[in-house]
Amino acid sequence: MSKKTFSNSSISAAGREAHKHFKTTEAAKVLTDNEKAQETFHKNRERLKSERLARDAAKAKGK
Repeated sequence: MSKKTFSNSSISAAGREAHKHFKTTEAAKVLTDNEKAQETFHKNRERLKSERLARDAAKAKGK
């Protein structure tokens, strides 16, 4: 049985173009997932910060 190797020359131009678009779509998806995680983290941090400031203000007002 012979060993088959694939090189760029065996892929058609349309195949290379499709592969290029597939790679950019996958990279965009990963970036989007990362952006979503960062946005969620920042929103949660801001929410916790505002709650802490409200507690501190209420505590200072009560003294």
